[in-house]
Amino acid sequence: MNNPNVVVVGATGAVGRVFLRILEQRHFPVNRLRLCASPRSIGKRIRVHGEELPVEETTPDIFDDADFAFISASTAVSRELAPVAAQRGALVIDDSSAYRMDPRVPLVVPEINPQDLEWHQNLTAIPNCSTTQMVMALYPLHRANPIKRIIADSYQAVSGTGTLAMDELRQQSRALLDGASVKPSVYPHQIAFNVLPHIEPFMEDGYTREEQKMLYETRKIMHAPDIAVSATCVRVPVYLSHSEAVHVEFEEPMSPQEARELMAAFPGVKVLDDPKTNTYPLAIDAADRDEVFVGRIRKDSSHPNGLAMWIVSDNLRKGAALNAIQIAEEVLKRELLKPRG
Repeated sequence: MNNPNVVVVGATGAVGRVFLRILEQRHFPVNRLRLCASPRSIGKRIRVHGEELPVEETTPDIFDDADFAFISASTAVSRELAPVAAQRGALVIDDSSAYRMDPRVPLVVPEINPQDLEWHQNLTAIPNCSTTQMVMALYPLHRANPIKRIIADSYQAVSGTGTLAMDELRQQSRALLDGASVKPSVYPHQIAFNVLPHIEPFMEDGYTREEQKMLYETRKIMHAPDIAVSATCVRVPVYLSHSEAVHVEFEEPMSPQEARELMAAFPGVKVLDDPKTNTYPLAIDAADRDEVFVGRIRKDSSHPNGLAMWIVSDNLRKGAALNAIQIAEEVLKRELLKPRG
């Protein structure tokens, strides 16, 4: 199929807007594009491919002639709409956590495990943004020297929470600089000029759900059920791009230079690593870029088989929208759309 019909659910959200921009940038072939969002956005018009498209109500029949349904909304919305869209013949590419750990649903980063798309049942999931950038950097190393353990500390931008969080950071920053007080709404504490070691609810073991995602999603994507992962996920007052400090233990020693060469040769990864010239990945430089950037690659002084590194990526692009479009491109390339009826 050369020109599929596409439905985008969550078209007015932070990820949805980036998705539509990338759709144009990559010249993704579309026959008919329909945009959906929450009731408050119905009737708005969004310009895509030079055409003003209306935002429509998300009803079951909107999926009747859709080949792809991209859903970037809440987990509850995904649980409601994804089965409906899949049953009506659309291949759902879901951005929520609703189906990521379902053994019947592929969880895909196309550079790593595109073969998993072969067994989709009209539903596939994309990983959490913090997981995606980490596995992009680590997978080429894992292929050469199996990874035993990962310690990851993430510094995640407010755009990962959505548009309201970005607005809250902006408003709080202005208020505090003007000497006014602030009252948090989106987050439990002030986010401006602060860091919050709390992303998603806390679980019984003391980890948050976001931290658990990095464990279970990494294992599923990399087909490595025995990798040990411990993460601490922190929200920081940055608009775009997640950053991660990652410590990796391998089965055998690996030199920093070998790691640089392996990552630099992997599609979608760019190594920026020259401390002498203060060259390393920055959140502001990764914003609106497709690559996953890696630097500060060095021997881990606490373990002979370890490396430490710094990983940065635009969480709305490769962490969400771009990965979804790459999945659709891979599906078309492999001719994996299921015939209707």
